[in-house]
Amino acid sequence: MRLIRRFSDEVVSCEAAVREILARVRQEGDSAVLEYCRRFDAPDMTAAELKVGAGEFAEAERQVDAGLMASIEAAASRIRRFHERELPDSWMLSQEEGMVTGRLVRPVDAAGLYVPGGREGSTPLVSSVLMTAVPAGIAGVGRLVMVTPPNRQGRVHPALLVAARILGISEVYKLGSAWAVAALAFGTESIQAVDVIAGPGNQFVAEAKRQVMGRVRIDMLAGPSEVLIVADDSANPVFIAADMLAQAEHDPQALPMAIVATPEQAGAVQAELARQLPELGREEIARTALLTRGHIFIEPDTKAAIHLANQLASEHLELHLSDPWRWLPRIRHAGAVFLGHYSPEACGDYVAGPNHVLPTMGTAKTASALGVETFLKHISLIDYSRDALARDAAHIRNLAGLERLDAHAASVGRRL
Repeated sequence: MRLIRRFSDEVVSCEAAVREILARVRQEGDSAVLEYCRRFDAPDMTAAELKVGAGEFAEAERQVDAGLMASIEAAASRIRRFHERELPDSWMLSQEEGMVTGRLVRPVDAAGLYVPGGREGSTPLVSSVLMTAVPAGIAGVGRLVMVTPPNRQGRVHPALLVAARILGISEVYKLGSAWAVAALAFGTESIQAVDVIAGPGNQFVAEAKRQVMGRVRIDMLAGPSEVLIVADDSANPVFIAADMLAQAEHDPQALPMAIVATPEQAGAVQAELARQLPELGREEIARTALLTRGHIFIEPDTKAAIHLANQLASEHLELHLSDPWRWLPRIRHAGAVFLGHYSPEACGDYVAGPNHVLPTMGTAKTASALGVETFLKHISLIDYSRDALARDAAHIRNLAGLERLDAHAASVGRRL
């Protein structure tokens, strides 16, 4: 397990470059944002074109076919149904006579949703629109702002705009990378700052989110996509290979892993990887991930394999086991668990309902998936009557005296 690196040694730190971008956007606002957009995305972009207009939304709806529209709406319905169960209630507690405490649950005012997929060679991640906007809407966030990098012609993929329209997002900006995060965090002349920034991105996006964390809330610091498949002798090597490739095609830094029961099974999986790989449109990306980051472990003892899975705490954990529910109580750390031979991770990416924005790099030991809570805050309530204050006065004075906070004690005494 020590041999598994969550990032390749070849990844170059972008901390200094991102710090410069954030500083420039904070100081110069729209002019810096527009300069970066022209340099890296759309050379002819104008300030007026940074925000998607009503005409672009209407044109996008004409370009997206009815079948894809139905799929987007079906996925949104499933995701909404799942996340509605997450919405917590405000509550009050009457502890003793004359004393009421409680908690108010309130949404943030504004959320920024980062969606990759505008540049040539990239894919329009409609699923990222769904997975961020749906829980934010359920939380009750009043203002949803989507940022996504445009193509060289300054256009946003129509499917992204259709998904935004279906989910009630009317404020969309053609921005990508660290300058998009900076605009959301600090605000510019034309883009009002937000309270939460959520959504996946490349290493520049992740580093920018890390540097603005504290000024705004972020969903998580995510690394490359990961899958760990735990398989016993009932598993199908075809399925194992297919699911490893499903992660490998995301990114050359993706981490496809499997724990199989026998050397023969490992050999069969490797043979399937070699057979299926040439069929992929993103073959070279997947090949690089497999060669530099792929792992197949051999462990005949399922209990030991589950122990290793808990140590790795992977983003996606697939249990290709004859009785996966038997082993589920032993799972302690994973972003999401997929049970059985017919639950590929792709179901979770799109239509199953649970969120696909998940902790990576082993952070599933302490972190959870993006959800409604990401866009909520809790406000404590305290209400004392005079009699209740008199009852607690001695305790407050004792503790305030220990901490040498005389004014704390006096604020009680003066009322009594």
